[in-house]
Amino acid sequence: MNMLRSCCLSLILLFCASGQFARAVEVGQTVRIAGLTSLSGQPVTVEQLTGKYLIIQVWASWCPYCHKQNLNLQKLAPQLSPDKALIVALSVDRDEFSAKNYAEEHAWSFLTAMMTPEWSATLGKRRGIPELYVVNPQGKVVQKEFGLMVDADLFELKKYGQ
Repeated sequence: MNMLRSCCLSLILLFCASGQFARAVEVGQTVRIAGLTSLSGQPVTVEQLTGKYLIIQVWASWCPYCHKQNLNLQKLAPQLSPDKALIVALSVDRDEFSAKNYAEEHAWSFLTAMMTPEWSATLGKRRGIPELYVVNPQGKVVQKEFGLMVDADLFELKKYGQ
């Protein structure tokens, strides 16, 4: 019994050490884009998301730093050409009702949706929220930010949508 337990523990440690468990996407890696359903119920296809820069914000309705960053994204959104860049805000709220009410209350002009299993697998383990990724038209991550970005850095994102 002790030998079986040791073998199982060794296999678990080997699996975890291989990075399969908690690998996060990093700058330079290519990601697989998946479709979404917006919090307003509109389907968003893979075709609508590909071929342009995606500024992906991972957020939650209860997060004050996410709120501040979303306010800045709201200011940034009209400065982006929709055929060149798209802001996609993925909520990690436990229930869709909280995220939907929050998004409706603030009337964000950018795409808001719930984090899906496909997107969660694509982005991998997060360090916290807010977390922001910029994915180029070829699907490569060209920027990754963790935590609240300073206003000036956030507004530099407009270079992707001009």
